Amino acid sequence: MLNRNALKGVRVADFSWVWAGPLATLLLSFLGAEIIKIESRKRIDQTRHGSITTGDSFKDFNASPIFNNANLNKKSVTLDLSRPEGADLAKKIIAASNLVVENMRPGVMDKLGLGYPDLVKVKPDIIMLSASGFGSSGPYREYAGYAPIFAAFGGLAHLTGYEDGEPNTMSGVMDLRVGTASAFVLLAALVHHQKTGEGQYIDLSSSECVSALIGSELMQYTMNKTSPFRRGNQDSIMAPHNCYRCQGDDKWISIAVATDEEWRALCGVMGNPAWSQDERFATVYNRWVNRCELDKFISAWTINYTHYQVMTMLQNAGVAAMPSLSAEEILSDPHVKARDLINQVDHPVMGKKVVINPSWKLSETPAKIRQASPLLGEHNQEIFGGLLGMSREEIKKLEDEQIIY
Repeated sequence: MLNRNALKGVRVADFSWVWAGPLATLLLSFLGAEIIKIESRKRIDQTRHGSITTGDSFKDFNASPIFNNANLNKKSVTLDLSRPEGADLAKKIIAASNLVVENMRPGVMDKLGLGYPDLVKVKPDIIMLSASGFGSSGPYREYAGYAPIFAAFGGLAHLTGYEDGEPNTMSGVMDLRVGTASAFVLLAALVHHQKTGEGQYIDLSSSECVSALIGSELMQYTMNKTSPFRRGNQDSIMAPHNCYRCQGDDKWISIAVATDEEWRALCGVMGNPAWSQDERFATVYNRWVNRCELDKFISAWTINYTHYQVMTMLQNAGVAAMPSLSAEEILSDPHVKARDLINQVDHPVMGKKVVINPSWKLSETPAKIRQASPLLGEHNQEIFGGLLGMSREEIKKLEDEQIIY
C-alpha cells in the first residue's frame, strides 16, 4: 500500500459553517487536502456552541464534540471579515489556495468583497463553491436554508414517513447529503482544472440536491401524472418489505423479499407455517396486495427472537435481513469493528473522543483522520506567519486591533 494522499497539495479556503459546508471540506480533508477554516470570534460557528436542535450546551468554544466531528483534520484562523483588512488577508489566503467553499446566504460574500468576481482578480483559476438553500438566482434565493426547509421543498420530506402520518421534517441528515454532493462537484471541478487549467464558480442549491435524490419519483409524476406518497418501510413491488419487532426493548429487524425463491427460503426458516401456504401469499403480486396481513404473521414469528438471531437465520438462508441498530449497537457491532470504522482522536481540550473513520477504503491513497478539530484560531501563526510570511509584530498589531480575532 502506497502511503499517499489523493488530494495532497490541494489547499481549501473554508468559509463554511454549521454542517453542510464543513462536511464537504471534511470529506476533502480525508483525502489529504489542506483545509484552512476561516472563522471569527465575532461570528462563532453554531456547532462550537452546540447544535440548532439541542441549543447552546458548551461553554467553551473548543469543547464541542459536534464541531469536532465535522472539522477533523482542519486548521483554524480567525479574521473579522467585516473589516477591509480582514477581507484583504482572506484574499491572500485564497490567492494561495485551489478551492473556496462557503455556505452563507447569497450575497453575503459579495458584501464582504469576497464574491467570485473579487476572487478571480487575485486568483484567476480559483474554484469557488457557494452552497445555499435555493441557489443564488430565482425568487427564493434569499429564503432561509435550514435542513427541514430544503428537505420539504426538495420533495424528500413528503415521501418520508408512515402512510397515515405526517411528512418527516428530516434534519441534519439533509445537510450531510448536501455536503456529500458539494464534495463530489468540487472533485469534478478539480478534474476539470487538471485538464484545462480553468477555475469556475459553482452555485449549489441545497433543495435541488435533495430533488436529485428522488428522480424516479419526479419522473413518475412527469410521465404518469401520479404523485408518489409516503409508505413507511413498504416497497412498491416487494413484500414482505418492512421492519419487524423482535425480543427486547425497541428492537427491530428489517426483512426484504424480492423473489419466490427468497420467499420459500423465508418460509423454511419460519418452519413452513400453515398460513404461508395460503393463496394470498402464493405469488409476488399476491404478497404485495396482502402485505399488511403478511406483516402480522411475520411479526408474530420475529418477536420470539433477538434481531441478531433473525438476521443470522435469514442471511444464512439467502434472505436479506439486517437489524435496525441503535447508536450503541453500531459502535459495538462486530462488522463495524472489523471494518475499522470507529476511531479515536486526542483533542487538547476534550481529551480522547470517538469519531467515525472514512467509510471507503482506497488501496493506494488511503483516506484517513490525521488529527482532531482545531482550536479557535489555533493556526493563526502558522498561516499568517508561515504561508503569508507576516512578521510576529504585524500579526500582534492586527490581533490588538481585533482584525485577526
